[in-house]
Amino acid sequence: MNTSSDKPRIGITIGDLNGIGAEVIIKALADSRLLNLFTPVVYGSTKVLSYYRKQMGLEDFNYSQVKTKGQYFTKAINVVNCWEEMIELNPGQPSKQTAKAALTSLKRAVEDLKEGHLDGLVTGPIDKNTIHGEDFPFQGHTEYLTQEFNAGESLMLMVGENLRVGLVTEHVPVKDIPTFITKERVELKIRLMELSLKQDFLINKPKIAVLGLNPHAGDEGLLGREELDVIKPVINDLKTKGKLIFGPFPADGFFASGQHSKYDGIVAMYHDQGLVAFKTLSFESGINYTAGLPYVRTSPDHGTAYNLAGKNQASESSMRQAMYVACDIIKNRLEQTVEK
Repeated sequence: MNTSSDKPRIGITIGDLNGIGAEVIIKALADSRLLNLFTPVVYGSTKVLSYYRKQMGLEDFNYSQVKTKGQYFTKAINVVNCWEEMIELNPGQPSKQTAKAALTSLKRAVEDLKEGHLDGLVTGPIDKNTIHGEDFPFQGHTEYLTQEFNAGESLMLMVGENLRVGLVTEHVPVKDIPTFITKERVELKIRLMELSLKQDFLINKPKIAVLGLNPHAGDEGLLGREELDVIKPVINDLKTKGKLIFGPFPADGFFASGQHSKYDGIVAMYHDQGLVAFKTLSFESGINYTAGLPYVRTSPDHGTAYNLAGKNQASESSMRQAMYVACDIIKNRLEQTVEK
């Protein structure tokens, strides 16, 4: 953390300029109390912020342009101009130009994070269709950052007030999911979950639930053998090593009966299995955290929401919560470092 201040320096990427990213960033940071918790550094463009500020009628939303890399005003909203050219804004309309700007913003923030100018990163939503290409051959932020930080593997971890859901597979077509459900991968993701709960959330002895892949968790092999051949053996092996790992549970009954409230973390086998329940239970306050990286990265749990862009209707709750969680995890990690 910055030695000149006990406040973490949080980089915030603006996301797709025609989505709701700029709007929810402005709305979240308009609450000046956040400046007591961290130093925000927005990666994007003062022109874009001015456009949305005016559109939302928040003319008293002020910020300072960063002139020298890494030199920020600790009691102000800092903005790094990532491009000079004019970009036409059409809220609600995806475009290659705004996707390119979003990628430029992301790359600049990652560069500053690697160079030690930031303590953590909050990423605004991107449009995966328009940003995908030769310069960004990834399915999303998680895969890109895992490679950029040479992490090998990471865990997409959805974090709510009393709910944490990690995924064994992330952005994988449903028809391909079973090929990824291996003992090695399931165990790795469970271990990443346990490590994050200890290191990032300061839960000394985390209790983790693991969901099955098939309906009814396979019904003892009648509806698939992944539970018997892969998931159960991993759980049993980890139990013999003193880990509090339980399951596999049928996903529907697990959430419907409220069992999720008894565990510190839940490992789901695939994207929608975990996120449908998570977003139903924690949509306004939920955020996405990439566990297993050497740096702290969070994001709101929503996308570009083009249908709301430019209408001043988007809620900033998830973006604000992503900022809060980034601060908490940075401080938790620092606390552990000091103790060691």
